Amino acid sequence: MPTFDVVSEVDMQEVRNAVDQANREAGTRFDFKGTDSSVELGSGELVLHSTTEDRLRALHQVLEEKLVRRQVSLKALEDKKAEEAAKGTVRQHIAIHAGISADNAKRINKFIKDMNLKGASSQTQGDQVRVSSKKRDDLQTVIQALKEGDFGIPLQCTNFRD
Repeated sequence: MPTFDVVSEVDMQEVRNAVDQANREAGTRFDFKGTDSSVELGSGELVLHSTTEDRLRALHQVLEEKLVRRQVSLKALEDKKAEEAAKGTVRQHIAIHAGISADNAKRINKFIKDMNLKGASSQTQGDQVRVSSKKRDDLQTVIQALKEGDFGIPLQCTNFRD
């Protein structure tokens, strides 16, 4: 029986490349001179540092541009509130979410069930959703509907098997 998996993944190598490019641009741009603006990649989060909130917002915009250019979905990022740091600087944490949470998996399963495709069924397996059907055309219809739908997270359809 044909199946595929719905997953939510972030290519951390592309995130690392985007962070390097953003740091390089922050080091060379005139409006960032003397602001000690930087982006750091931690485990599962990004940390932005700058002297003022205006420079922090500009750095955030530069980072988003680099991420979009490298095909990293901005839906995987969750901005935290900017906070005061040492020596009058400002810091902001940005969480990187990968995997499908239980609530999102329920929403995806309900979405697939509401499509009323006769043979299509879905089930949650850890942080992914497996969709199966007797007909390959039904699976392709589900893939297209998932790409058009907005679940607040980046979705990829992988592991398509006949």
